[in-house]
Amino acid sequence: MPLPLEGIRVLEVGTFVSAPYCGRLFAGYGADVIKIEPPGGEISRAHGPFLNGTPNPETSALFLYLNTNKRSIELDLSSIEGREAFLRLAEDADVIIENYRPSDAQGLGLDYETIRSLNPRVVLVSITAYGQEGPYAKYRSNNLIAFAMGGQMFLTGDPDKSPVKNGGYQADYQGGLNAFSAANLALLAAERDGEGQHVDISVQHCMAPILEAGIPFYAYNGIWTGQRRGNLMSSFMGIYPCIDGQVGVHVMARNWPPFAAATGHSEWLEDERFATADSRRNHDDELMAEVIEWAAGMRKKDAYAIGGEHRAPITFIHTMEDLLESPQLSARGFLRNIEHPIAGNASYPGPPWWMGPDSWRDAPAPLLGEHTQAVLREAGLSQAEITAAAGLAT
Repeated sequence: MPLPLEGIRVLEVGTFVSAPYCGRLFAGYGADVIKIEPPGGEISRAHGPFLNGTPNPETSALFLYLNTNKRSIELDLSSIEGREAFLRLAEDADVIIENYRPSDAQGLGLDYETIRSLNPRVVLVSITAYGQEGPYAKYRSNNLIAFAMGGQMFLTGDPDKSPVKNGGYQADYQGGLNAFSAANLALLAAERDGEGQHVDISVQHCMAPILEAGIPFYAYNGIWTGQRRGNLMSSFMGIYPCIDGQVGVHVMARNWPPFAAATGHSEWLEDERFATADSRRNHDDELMAEVIEWAAGMRKKDAYAIGGEHRAPITFIHTMEDLLESPQLSARGFLRNIEHPIAGNASYPGPPWWMGPDSWRDAPAPLLGEHTQAVLREAGLSQAEITAAAGLAT
């Protein structure tokens, strides 16, 4: 059975996280993704950590993860020859992904009208901080700015401290994930209508809708009554330190009896301070002290197992080691071992959506320019044209 996106050709002219993550999803599900890198390589190749701590453009953990299953070509889009070669490739592309500022994309020849004149069915996906239009469209941005401008930082952190950002590059990954979804919708429309379109992805747009009910709540009432709550929101909803990590609890009224049993405190059910939801809120500090004492004597996996036995909402905070050893992820085949010719063998996250055992492929990230000759020859370029387009020495 063919892979879900087999037969789709994608050009990825992106950098760092958002566009490469979008391209990674296309490649994993079967598309032929050609990663166009500038001479010397895309900037994520310089982003650590590296194998054995030694900087090497072929062993960046971030690059290796984001670029599995792709083909890499070096192309100097700042040169006339490089742009001409790109347009030759664009003639046969189904999707083009880029994440440059609008003005920078124009300067590199990535404007939709030029590409559309050569390939009316192509879907151009542009991922930017603020979109193609508006007063901020020309502004530079980064992951931290995206968290701030999307509203997440307003909701994140302890109530008596400054806002904090979420871990990792989640704003950029949201941009890439939304771009992948939108690109596939546009591909369906192109199949129906015979014409592609320019998909405009704003990372700010991607972040603002995932604030739960924050925006409509404020719009309805004209005030914001929520607050940042941090990790210890109350005695029955929070993160608590234990012997070897942290455990999390989220105890609603119906969970109170099994939680009391799981923690070995069935007497709480008869204690007038803790008998009802209202009384527990009124004696929150006292109850929190007892929960802290319980957690401090537990190992995280034991707490999780006991919670499961009693159907109590207790979990443990997974470290990276816990994820690699997760029996659940292992049972679903999520983690994939991939051998890279320089970086060696490592585990990589597999498909985010399960579509059957034959829906995702596993191949290492490409070496820099590994497929330059093959891809440009497929496009009909001569050796002299390849050398000029790639910015290679003659």
